[in-house]
Amino acid sequence: MNVLQSVGPAPHEGRFQLLVDAVTDYAIYMLDPTGIVSSWNAGAQRFKGYTQDEILGEHFSRFYTDEDKATELPRRALETAAREGKFEAEGWRLRKDGTRFWAHVVIDPIRDSRGDLIGFAKITRDLTERKRAQEALKESEERFRLLVHGVTDYAIYMLDRQGHVTNWNAGAERIKGYSQDEIVGKHFSEFYTPEDKATELPRRALETAAREGKFEAEGWRLRKDGTRFWASVVIDSIRNDLGEIIGFAKITRDITERRQAQEALAQAQAALFQAQKMEAVGQLTGGVAHDFNNLLTIIVNSLDLLTRNTRDARDMRLIESAQRAAERGAKLTQQLLAFSRRQPLQPALHNPNTLIGGFEAILRRACGELVKLQLALAPRVRSISVDGPQFEAALLNLIVNARDAMPEGGSLRITTGNVTLGENGQTIAELKPGPYVSVTVADTGSGMAPEILDRVFEPFFTTKEIGKGTGLGLSQVYGFVTQSGGHIKVDSTPGQGTTITMLLPAQDNGEEAVEDEDGTERPIQDSAGTVLIVEDEPAVLEVASDIFDSLGYDVLTATDAREAIAVLGSDAAIDVMFSDVIMPNGMNGVELSRKAHEMRPHLKILLASGYPMSALPTEGLGVGVSFISKPYRWTELADKLRALRS
Repeated sequence: MNVLQSVGPAPHEGRFQLLVDAVTDYAIYMLDPTGIVSSWNAGAQRFKGYTQDEILGEHFSRFYTDEDKATELPRRALETAAREGKFEAEGWRLRKDGTRFWAHVVIDPIRDSRGDLIGFAKITRDLTERKRAQEALKESEERFRLLVHGVTDYAIYMLDRQGHVTNWNAGAERIKGYSQDEIVGKHFSEFYTPEDKATELPRRALETAAREGKFEAEGWRLRKDGTRFWASVVIDSIRNDLGEIIGFAKITRDITERRQAQEALAQAQAALFQAQKMEAVGQLTGGVAHDFNNLLTIIVNSLDLLTRNTRDARDMRLIESAQRAAERGAKLTQQLLAFSRRQPLQPALHNPNTLIGGFEAILRRACGELVKLQLALAPRVRSISVDGPQFEAALLNLIVNARDAMPEGGSLRITTGNVTLGENGQTIAELKPGPYVSVTVADTGSGMAPEILDRVFEPFFTTKEIGKGTGLGLSQVYGFVTQSGGHIKVDSTPGQGTTITMLLPAQDNGEEAVEDEDGTERPIQDSAGTVLIVEDEPAVLEVASDIFDSLGYDVLTATDAREAIAVLGSDAAIDVMFSDVIMPNGMNGVELSRKAHEMRPHLKILLASGYPMSALPTEGLGVGVSFISKPYRWTELADKLRALRS
């Protein structure tokens, strides 16, 4: 007899049986009080593979695995259902063919009107696919967990909704220095700098991640030991199936080295741009200075010639006034040439401390009463290979600029020290490794803004009032240092003063060379002979001809090298060739000198230029060649000729 007949009203039995038999997604069947199968529906046949004829009268334990039978799970399941009113569980079950499926099982007791147990109703659902999906997910999560914990280049960890650390991988421990036991449970703001905490960056980062799904940024972060590193940070929000935030995933990467490399590249690019700009401006100013020197040569020597032929006192005053103006113009061109690294230098070995000490009195007077000058000169400092007077001029320019930056007074400090490039990774792109000496001038003045700092060495750039500065002081320093084979660096912060460091090439022996200087003036003596003057500027040629004529020379002229070669190839007796260096039509004065010596080996040659000899291609010039800088005076020219012909 079907158990359902004993518990349900007869009129409904047929319809209920039809309903149960029609269900195929669930195995629904009845057991007697001992566990014998007493009914079987289509779903049970589909899941388990047994027909009704095969299974009715059999014990339901045949659906259990040997492991579950060994633990008497079938008996315990019925006891639990009878005692508690229900047994519910999931586990592996067996089909007729012996294959397993993951089942969700519910067993309910069936009692009669007196409450006596008359059997059980058992419903089984095949959840194998879901089980496999869960196991696949679990396996994937485990692999992901192992992957995350195995990563050491990235700090990967989770935060709860409030920002507390909930897990920690090996990369996080390596980068930040905390072990898992030390950090789990603490707020992630532990890793932020005091500046970022003050602006509530941790809170704002989580709010952005919650609102937009992701927060991404770079910035300084702290390690356990307090040191800083530059971090790339990504925070993703984690949501449940309902879209509710349950936490955050945070990935941090230490990119300090990349940042340093980027900064080094940016600095190198900026330095290259600055060098190219300064080179371009230097070429321009050098060309302007050269043209000025030609003009000044005409003016100075015309005035000198007038002086020799004028006796009127009023005219002499006017001439002397014009001469003083020309001399100031000559000094200006020298400053331009200094910036363009074309000033004539006479480098020699000097002890920088000795140079500074010997110049100290002048430096202190230049500081004025309100600025206190301090010297911190390193003992046993190396000797530097520089032009002594130009070094002093550069130092004086730095002192004057520093003084002007402290109108209310302050302190100024000059320091020296030995530097070896190439040691401990210390390099400067444009300098070779080796020994150098640093000479630093630091003030407590107003400092400079970045836009001023970028232009500080440009000629004629000044922040001073009109009439209080030419803008060439620091340009001269820049030209002197770079022409000397060194490097100059400026560090300045508005309101915190300025530090300028000259790095100059040095010798390890520390010995100072003794310079042979002879400042005595030789009397000007009349010379005689024939001179060939080669000059493309007609006005300069005219003045030079007048000077040589006044010195007793017969004068031949040429306006370029081609004409000069023609004259040299003639039968004319020529004692001296006086030639400009910069000339048109392909051949300059230096090349002409080589050709002239091929044609006339004993010819004396005097070259003139607005550029210094050091800036000219003088290789291959033999004896009998001398050089004079423009603008020259007739007295200087006479001395040069006398020395050349002696």
